[in-house]
Amino acid sequence: MVHKSNVELLVEKRIITKDQLDKAKEEVNKTGLPIEKALEKLGFISEIDIAQTIADSIGVPFMNLNDYLIDAEVIKLVPEALAKKWRAVPLFKIGDSLTVAMQDPLDVAAIDELRSKTKMGSIDPVLSTQEMIQNVLDQSYGTLGSIKDLTNELTQEKLGQKLKGAKGLGEISEEAPVIKLVNMIIMEAVKDKASDIHIEPEEDMVRVRYRIDGILHETHEVPKHLQSVLASRIKIMAKMDIAETRNPQDGRIQLKIESKSLDLRVSSFPTVYGENLVLRILDKTSVILGLSDLGLSEKELKDFNKIIQRPNGIILVTGPTGSGKTTTLYSALSTVNSMEKNIITIEDPVEYELPLIRQTQVNTKAGLTFAVGLRSILRQDPDIIMVGEIRDKETAEIAIQASLTGHLVFSTLHTNDAASSLTRLFDMGVESFLTSTSVIAILAQRLVRIICPDCKEKYTPSSEVLKDLNLKEKIDFYRGKGCAKCKQRGFVGRKGVFELLLMSDEIKNMVVAKSSSGEIKKKALSNGMTTLFDDGLEKVRKGITTIEEVLRVTEEI
Repeated sequence: MVHKSNVELLVEKRIITKDQLDKAKEEVNKTGLPIEKALEKLGFISEIDIAQTIADSIGVPFMNLNDYLIDAEVIKLVPEALAKKWRAVPLFKIGDSLTVAMQDPLDVAAIDELRSKTKMGSIDPVLSTQEMIQNVLDQSYGTLGSIKDLTNELTQEKLGQKLKGAKGLGEISEEAPVIKLVNMIIMEAVKDKASDIHIEPEEDMVRVRYRIDGILHETHEVPKHLQSVLASRIKIMAKMDIAETRNPQDGRIQLKIESKSLDLRVSSFPTVYGENLVLRILDKTSVILGLSDLGLSEKELKDFNKIIQRPNGIILVTGPTGSGKTTTLYSALSTVNSMEKNIITIEDPVEYELPLIRQTQVNTKAGLTFAVGLRSILRQDPDIIMVGEIRDKETAEIAIQASLTGHLVFSTLHTNDAASSLTRLFDMGVESFLTSTSVIAILAQRLVRIICPDCKEKYTPSSEVLKDLNLKEKIDFYRGKGCAKCKQRGFVGRKGVFELLLMSDEIKNMVVAKSSSGEIKKKALSNGMTTLFDDGLEKVRKGITTIEEVLRVTEEI
């Protein structure tokens, strides 16, 4: 949205300095971000600053929609398709004039069509931000009702009639209502920022659930008679065998939704009530977070930044599936990425595409495993290597060999805490002296949900929780009571809680002596390490998350 002239205007209005602009240009060269996103990421401006500057330059009002309530009758004046086409939201009507918030209030074609379709005497455009308009579009129009309407429309009788004239499930799955139903389910999940879509057959219906901020939420119940066509449509999109229903299958769907390039990984699994489908949503256009945005404490951030600048060694990021390990690794790679370094990755799968970095994907059917790929990477003259996961002794030993021959290696392990990663390598059969000389740091992490800022309130946790905490100081506890902005969930987004174990000489000696993970953790704590729980508790003190969230993600440790 911001062009060169607008960036110059930001400098002229002293919203940003020339030095800040130069730093943003460096960020653009490093990450490939547009200049306005680079300015936002560095914290020099907000999207509102950009919009207000543009509004002043073109002579139209700016409207902040964050707390703006719109009458449902006014929303009805602009059909959903038209609102989404022009990214336009009707705000209020005075006489024969309709005021509309737009991303581009100078778009004459949009204004003409809005005036024609709404039959209003005039359209008065105001400018708002892309995010604000999208939020209003989601809240005011949405797709919940339309999915229910569509499933009601596809009655068993109508579907039976269609099946009689079709040659099979493949043909009926290409019918417009079925295509629309699947598209709506996917689009709604993307709007809700879900990471996964679960389509789960039960005895008398099919349940649809979205995983949002790590938690599954039931969204729809689809009639049982639509189970086969729903599954077949998804399998056709994923290039899977629709005739095979008794064995698990994997597939992939590539889509573009509202300028987003999405990669959906589809998995089918036979159950007693039919095929269970899970669609993992990977948004390849997502902006990679900077290390400072992940949630690391000031000390952890300083130590981790120092460690990732080392010329060689292994840095492990550990935690269960869905704990944000890949995001942390990508953020670290983006930080050290430069024209002077050759960075190569082998992943399963490639979740985000990074500029200047050579990325490849595991393909077990073709014989490309982590171990095989890692061997080949070493012949590509790398400086830094990222291995998606160390799963076996062979991969671990090649990674160690790489680190001992002058390469910096990033990888992940599935363990509960940082110290357990060292004993996990023992269990794989890796020699203790090799582990002690190659591993330089281990970062354990979890993700906690962030309290919605729009409905944040003080509260007192249950007596059981307070008793378990046994706190020595008074803490103000907060939670989200639920509002339209967070769809009554009380949370918006997630942040990491971390535990950074640095390999001191004492800990290296303990690794060689094959000390237990408990003993290693005790020594790390005496060296100043903060546990996952204590880091989470600090985020509770700051009002970022709830104590229940911290207990939920750390209770198994």
